[in-house]
Amino acid sequence: MLVVKPLFWVEAQVEKHSKSRIEITVKARSQFKERSTATNVEIELPVPADATTPNVRTSMGSAAYAPEKDALIWKIRSFPGGKEYMLRAEFRLPSITDEEAAPERKAPIRVKFEIPYFTVSGIQ
Repeated sequence: MLVVKPLFWVEAQVEKHSKSRIEITVKARSQFKERSTATNVEIELPVPADATTPNVRTSMGSAAYAPEKDALIWKIRSFPGGKEYMLRAEFRLPSITDEEAAPERKAPIRVKFEIPYFTVSGIQ
C-alpha cells in the first residue's frame, strides 16, 4: 500500500479569551524536498461569523480578512520545501451573544498551491 503524506501540514490552535476576543495561531509546514518550491500558496482559515477587528501577524506572506467567506486568507508567494511559517491572528467578538445561537461550526482549513514539475508519486 502506498502511503502519501500531505505536502503541507497546517495546524491551528484557537484560544478564546473571555467572550470578547479570539486568538488563532497557525503553523504551516511544507513536507516535500527542499529542492522543490510551492508557489501561489493560499491558506483559507475559517473564523467565527461575528468576528471583527482583525489584527494579524505573519512570519511570511500576507493575510487578509474575507468577511464574505468568514475566513482569513493567508497568501505566500513562494514556499520552499522543508520550511515552516507562522501566523497569529486576533479578532474581537461581540460582547453580547445569542444564547440560542447555532453551535459553532468547524469548517475545514483549505490549502491551494502549485509545485511546478512535481508529481505526488515521485515519478519524474
